[in-house]
Amino acid sequence: GGRPLTKGTGAPLTDPTSPLVFPRAFNRISANDSNSCAGCHNAPFVGGGGDFVTGVFVLGHRFDFATFDAADQVPLRGALQENGQPGTLQQIANYRATVGMQGSGYIELLAREITVDLQRRRDWIRPGGSSELVSKGVSFGVLARATDGSWNTSQVTGLPAPSLATTGAADPPNLIVRPFHQAGAVVSLRQFTNNAFNHHHGIQSTERFGANTDPDGDAHTNELTRADVTAVAIWQATLPVPGRVIPRNPHIEAAIRRGEQLFTQIGCAICHVPTLPLRDTRFVEPNPFNPAGNLRPGDAPAYAVDLGDPRLPGPRLESTPDGTAVPAFTDLKLHDICAGPNDPNIEALDMLQPAGSPAFFAGNRRFLTRRLWGCANEPPYFHHGQFTTLREAIHAHGGEAAASRQAFAALSAHERDCVIECLKSLQMLPPGARSPYVDEDGRPRHWTPSF
Repeated sequence: GGRPLTKGTGAPLTDPTSPLVFPRAFNRISANDSNSCAGCHNAPFVGGGGDFVTGVFVLGHRFDFATFDAADQVPLRGALQENGQPGTLQQIANYRATVGMQGSGYIELLAREITVDLQRRRDWIRPGGSSELVSKGVSFGVLARATDGSWNTSQVTGLPAPSLATTGAADPPNLIVRPFHQAGAVVSLRQFTNNAFNHHHGIQSTERFGANTDPDGDAHTNELTRADVTAVAIWQATLPVPGRVIPRNPHIEAAIRRGEQLFTQIGCAICHVPTLPLRDTRFVEPNPFNPAGNLRPGDAPAYAVDLGDPRLPGPRLESTPDGTAVPAFTDLKLHDICAGPNDPNIEALDMLQPAGSPAFFAGNRRFLTRRLWGCANEPPYFHHGQFTTLREAIHAHGGEAAASRQAFAALSAHERDCVIECLKSLQMLPPGARSPYVDEDGRPRHWTPSF
């Protein structure tokens, strides 16, 4: 309304070069774009995804305030990027759709177990040898060592750059599976929480910024305690899992059943693996692979909760003596799904590379295989949320997914509709649902998938 923006003490947050430029001390450290996590993660229920307007500009926080004022020659203040080039709305950040968090505790546990498996295989490799990196039936390529002991990651697939970094024989790649952020940048719900409270709410946790400090200058200290972060992480981990809605109309039932078969037949299940086996459902906080700035084992007593506990909000996944099948429809790998250098789905920036580096500005075309459970009521689709239908998202697949897209296009119209009906059955169920399979009225029903 023309008044200077204020925060905390009420002091004006204006800059003489632009009417609405935040001082670097405020905006670089934090921003306040939502009053709660549920402001974005709310569809169809709290903890879910969000509409297009709830998307985020990943890496936009590098700027004090994006003015796109060509006369402003101060890098990262309002217009110029780190390389001195003027930025545009499409270049200064990667627009990402808000994703659902249901079932995320199981996802983090899968990533932990896969990481352990990959590291064990890594530790068996002797100089001059190699090993295929396989876990839960998913291959992450081959890790090799030269005769001098140095590590060769050129044949490793599906892992982000930080998981492959090595400086020599005594510094093996950590091979950590990072299941959060659509480019595989975040290890745990705890890291995600520390990031989000700072970036989206202007709230800094003591475990990352220190106790009795005021990094954003708002006259408030100790804004988020270690226990607060644990509580939020555990709450996210124990969110119910998505399920299936199978209408009792026999024609729709038949279409869903046929769609399940075609999903596998045309190769979708190669990356969108229908189920992954989980050995242990105990979610122990903190994650043993947390990076610095987040609570680590030994920093505090561990806190554990069994995600299979029937007292938690339903539906839950059933466990057997052989483990728990997690029907998330993902392989937790990064894949290049873009068609070519001019594919509009390529992101402008690579968040896994050092900010301002040539690799950073080379862009990103690799994304974590989308978890399809719950996808039907979590539009809009694709990493950027620019597609309004599931069919559009399928037709946008390129790169490693081109063959499956072509196979889908080659199906008859009825068969393509069957695949869509199958995907439409993957839904987040109403709070309190006890069965993972329900009909259109929410009543439990028996269903054995044929993927």
